[in-house]
Amino acid sequence: MNVINQNAAATQDTKSAARQSHEFIAFACELGVLRFGEFKTKAGRLSPYFFNAGLFDHGAALSRLCDFYAHKIIASGVQFDVLFGPAYKGIPLAAGTAIALAKLGYDTPYAYNRKEAKDHGEGGVLVGAPVKGRVLIIDDVISAGTSVRESVEMIRQAGAIPAAVIIALDRQERGEGALSAVQEVEQKIGVPVLNIARLTDLIQYLADQPELNQYLSAVRDYRSRYGVE
Repeated sequence: MNVINQNAAATQDTKSAARQSHEFIAFACELGVLRFGEFKTKAGRLSPYFFNAGLFDHGAALSRLCDFYAHKIIASGVQFDVLFGPAYKGIPLAAGTAIALAKLGYDTPYAYNRKEAKDHGEGGVLVGAPVKGRVLIIDDVISAGTSVRESVEMIRQAGAIPAAVIIALDRQERGEGALSAVQEVEQKIGVPVLNIARLTDLIQYLADQPELNQYLSAVRDYRSRYGVE
């Protein structure tokens, strides 16, 4: 079992985690992955910020992004055997994070799924390492939770156990009910959801950056209206 050493996790205190979140948000802003203005969400809300992980679209950016994932996984102390990336955005994240973990001394198998089953060659919908033991699902964000639910079903059908989910940004935003999509996953599916950064981290970052301070009020108002703890 690929067990992340609990002693290694213990060396990363709260200040270190906050620093990682701050650096990740700065990196996302620098690349335009995080943008500010007025954006319509799938729920029909007008959001003052937009996070598009698809813009981590070149080698250096993907490498650094996966370094953030790897350090968060180690800091969490989560125990797992396989990384699993849901198609499509999760595929490069799983591969890149496996590389980043290997550089840090954790040689991690990874797997992913196809959108459609293959009826020749190795067949099936699962590709890569055998999906067995405890599986860590990696994705960019959780919107409606559909991708996670589908991944959990595939993992369980393979006879494995979903250990946790890790995402880049937790929007901390209500769905149709009182809970956020992340909270619904944790409650209904019964797996913890880790994150590199949260909306509250973004608010703190904006408060610390004079050149971005103009967006702070709108983001705070949005969180006050739609946010969850």
